Amino acid sequence: MKTVSNVVHKHPHVSHAMRERVQRAIDELGYRPNALGRQLATGRTGLLALAFADVRLPYFSELANLVSRAAAETRPGYRLLLEETEGTLDGERAVLSATEAGLVDGMLFQPSQISSREIAERHGDLPMVLLGEGPAPLSMDRVMIDNVSAAAAATRHIVALGRRRIAFLGHEAQSLSSTSRLRIVGYQEGLEQSGLAADPELLISSSEITPAASAASLGEALDRGLEIDGVVCRDDLAAMGALRALHERGIRVPDDVAIIGWDNISFTATSFPSLSSIAPDLDELARVALEMLEERIAGFDGLGRHRVVDFRLVARESAPHPSN
Repeated sequence: MKTVSNVVHKHPHVSHAMRERVQRAIDELGYRPNALGRQLATGRTGLLALAFADVRLPYFSELANLVSRAAAETRPGYRLLLEETEGTLDGERAVLSATEAGLVDGMLFQPSQISSREIAERHGDLPMVLLGEGPAPLSMDRVMIDNVSAAAAATRHIVALGRRRIAFLGHEAQSLSSTSRLRIVGYQEGLEQSGLAADPELLISSSEITPAASAASLGEALDRGLEIDGVVCRDDLAAMGALRALHERGIRVPDDVAIIGWDNISFTATSFPSLSSIAPDLDELARVALEMLEERIAGFDGLGRHRVVDFRLVARESAPHPSN
């Protein structure tokens, strides 16, 4: 029976001939490992949790898909559980409090509201890696995208097209998330780097993180007489809303107003016009985060490690390269 276990769990010291014989028997008998027995023997459940705001948001659904695939490819036997926090403080607290139930071996967690102090107090002994640039205790690993640098690059790209009245669209009207806050900082830095002054009037918040809400917010601002010739959007959903609001008013993109989004989700290449967007390297983020989490599960107890993954600016029709 020990040999069967070694084959199932891919231990390297089993000979090739023995592995083939055992695998044939497993296939013929339809054998499946007993999850409870494995947990009792190893102290592990084979389950990982991924906690974030809302799986309906395209960025998070893409992230979940990539993490699940990376786990299946590099850590056979692991399964991924999704936890939604709704992007609220209470939701994030609830996710951390539930980690004591012993259902998962580790967690990838993208906070947006909770403080680093509360994360440290509430997460207990569960191995955890944080995603994003939100608050993080010094003892915890974190994998992030440089939102400030990326937002500054997006803003400079719009400026390079000759635009001077550049709005920022789509951040929360209340309870600003750490993601929105950092992207606004980057947008303002991009303006300053280009010799333009930041204007609070050009910060256009949204009641929800949806295309419809962003379209309504931008439409109201335009109807009040706000003049713009460029928009840096919090995400691609806000950019889709901007396209709608401008189209309804006969404002041409990019001739009159250039637009850039964020996340490079699938429909950005097929919208009309196609959307320029910041594309974070989510494949790398998923891979690095899982590697760090596995090391924590295996017993690594060092200080928190911070890793920054790259991004690229994808120029399409809504804000083409200046040479175009």
